[in-house]
Amino acid sequence: MPFKITPAKVPTAKLNRVAIGPTQYSLTLNEYTVMKMAQHQMRFREYENASYTFNELAKIYVQLGKLSEAKWFYLQSNNLSRQQNNDRLTIANLLELATVKQAIGDFALAQQDLEEARNMAGNHSWQDDMQTVKKRLDNLQLTKLAALKPEAGFGKAVQATL
Repeated sequence: MPFKITPAKVPTAKLNRVAIGPTQYSLTLNEYTVMKMAQHQMRFREYENASYTFNELAKIYVQLGKLSEAKWFYLQSNNLSRQQNNDRLTIANLLELATVKQAIGDFALAQQDLEEARNMAGNHSWQDDMQTVKKRLDNLQLTKLAALKPEAGFGKAVQATL
């Protein structure tokens, strides 16, 4: 009687991809590298490239949770992009700057930045940018309302006890 070997059925496991974000180490390394590039560009007056590099630095600082540094670098990128008449980058900077200001809680300045971005996009008839600004303005209004609601509810409770 010959011996028969049948292949065993191996259960196949379902694998799910897990996205792992940047680590603190990789962000710090990116910060160092991009900062060196920005210093080089400013030293040699490569302002157009420097405006993009400052924008990239600001994004790194947002990921690191350093919002005041991010705000400063968005402002620097914004100044350089205006000097270069790069309206696309200026609008992108204004949108991101408004997001940072909104996270800090400075809603009035965030709204000013968004309105300026809307006007600039309107001057060029850039519909995609105008729609993005509209969404950000709506989001800003919801955030402002959410920030005010707990205070309003607390005031009513205090007034009811008086």
